[in-house]
This record gives sequence, C-alpha cells and structure tokens, in this order.
Amino acid sequence: MVAGRSGRVIRTESTTEIPVHLLFRDGPDPAPARPRPEVAGSRRGTGEQPWFRRPAAEASRSPVPRVDPHLAERPARVLPGGAGVLAGMCGAAGCVATSWWAGVLPLAVTVALGLPAQAGAAGLGPAQWAAYAAAGALGLFGFGGLARGRAGRAWVLGLFGRYRGTVRRTGLLWVNPLLLRRRVDVRLRHWRSEPMQAADRGGVALRAVVLVVWRVRDTARAALGVEDHERYVRECVEAALLRVRVEAPGEPSGTAGTAQDALTRLVAADAGPVGIEVFAVRPVRVEYAPEVAAAIHRRLIAELDARQRASALTSVVDSVEDTVTRLTLRGLVDLDDYERKVLVKDLTVAFCAGRGEREP
Repeated sequence: MVAGRSGRVIRTESTTEIPVHLLFRDGPDPAPARPRPEVAGSRRGTGEQPWFRRPAAEASRSPVPRVDPHLAERPARVLPGGAGVLAGMCGAAGCVATSWWAGVLPLAVTVALGLPAQAGAAGLGPAQWAAYAAAGALGLFGFGGLARGRAGRAWVLGLFGRYRGTVRRTGLLWVNPLLLRRRVDVRLRHWRSEPMQAADRGGVALRAVVLVVWRVRDTARAALGVEDHERYVRECVEAALLRVRVEAPGEPSGTAGTAQDALTRLVAADAGPVGIEVFAVRPVRVEYAPEVAAAIHRRLIAELDARQRASALTSVVDSVEDTVTRLTLRGLVDLDDYERKVLVKDLTVAFCAGRGEREP
C-alpha cells in the first residue's frame, strides 16, 4: 500500500458509482440483460436511469373528447302526413263498418251514412272484436304518428335505446309512434354568459362576460353523445377563459383579437367532437374581480392624492421663490442667510394654510 493514499482504494481497479436501490435487493440476481443501444440522455457509469424523449407531437398533444365513432347523424325514414291521415281515416271507417256489421251502430248514424238497416245483426263476437282491434290499431298508428316539422327544429328518433335517425323536414309528417322523439334546436344561437372567472397577462383576477355564437351541426352527437349539450358549451367556455389571458380594463386593445381567436379555437376544439359548431367566442365586458377592484381603487386614489400634493407643493415653492426674489431685487429687504430661511419658512406656512382654506 502506498503512503498518502486511502486504504479503501484498490490499485489497478476502476471504481463506479452503484445505485443505492441495487444495494438492498433481496431476490436473486436477474439474468444478464441484453446490450441495448445507448439512448439520448443516458449517462454511463453514473447510476442514473436513462430518460427518453417523447416526440414533440405527442408531448404537445392535448386530450380531445371522444364520442362513439358510429354515432353520426343520418336521415330517418318518415312518410308524408297524408299517409297518416289516410291510415287514420281508414281505421275510423273500419270501426264504423264493424259496428254496422255487429248491429250496434245507432239508427240515426246508419241513416245519415246511407247504410241499409240490418235486421239480423251478428252481434259482438270474436270476429267483430278482432275487426275492432285491427281498425283501432290502424287508426291509432295513423293519427298518433302525425307530426309537424318546423324550420330550425329537428327530431332525434330512437327505438329501445338505439338511434334511428334525424328528421329535419318541415310540414306535416308521419313518424312511427313507437319511436321516441327528442327535439333539438339547430338554429344559429347566441349565448351571453354570466360573469366568469378570467385573468389578464399579469395573472390578476378578472370577471369576463362573453358572447358565444354556435349551433348544433350533428344532432345525433349533440343529443346522445353528451348529457346536456348547452351546459357542455357553457363549461367549455368557462374552461377556456381560465387558459387564455384576457385584456384587462384600461389596457390598449392590441390583444383583443388574439384573445378572441384563442377562445374560439379552444371552445371549437372541445365542442366539435359532440357535434357543436362554434363560430365566435368574444369578450363583451371585462372588469376586475371585486376583491381586486377595491385594491386598485385604493391605489388610484393614493396616486391621485400624491400627484395633487406634489402639484400643490410645487405651486407653493414657486410662489415663495417668486416673492423672495421680487423683494430682494426691488431692495425692499436686505436679508442674510438666516433671515432668508426664516422668511421662506413663514411664507411657505402662510401659502400652504391659505391654499388649504381655499380647497373644499
């Protein structure tokens, strides 16, 4: 062993730092790992775990809400309203004919309809009841399926939990009465929000009122892909306001268009997968939060008071200087330094007192 060197160091041997977690392993040694190519960011011989770089596209990718890809709007099968009226009238005529056949039709109705009086009526038997059921079902299906389609409105139809199509036609229509109808407004809509939380570029809390212009583009996704699409739009706007810096009151409007574009882009990206098309999200009123507004008001009052005091002091000093200079130049007084200081002090006190009395 060489003098001056530590005895714990073995000559002709290389030392390497061993990770701490490898010193306390209880299990058997694992099988030797296959040599792998060196990756970016790894440090050999330091005991640190290598880190892998994610692709830039994957790192910047934001989660997008997903909806059933098979859920998309498609036209439903409906008939003109005349078909339903004809079926309903046929059902009513069948009920009248069955009543005449069974002999239960009143005589006055028989005469009014021009039907021959039936002497030996068959009565209400199984055949008559079956005819009643068939005619009644036909009448119920005919008249019960009549619907009126209006412009700007659509019906989302479903049967036993399955989507059966969307009706965007107008006028009198016949829709299968067994289908569940859900009305959806597909007009261009404007929504003015309540004051929501926001922040300016400095992180100061704001309250912003935004105007959202949107409409339902895919009725199937809007009605079935989300529980309440109107509430979903409101929550998307609220979330976007927390991520975008809004222009504070009193600041130059250079970033107003940037904030509006960013809000529109974020809300459209969140609402697009559920069949909602967003055209614009623009802030219409921005004000400070109540707790921030009070602090800013106090600061503005203090700054205004400080400027007013500075202006008043400057005016008094100018007046004193002008008075002393005139008295000295005209030879009215001959003052040494001490007397000049006393005169300046007295004039300053007098001018300040007189200015305070004039102010309300």
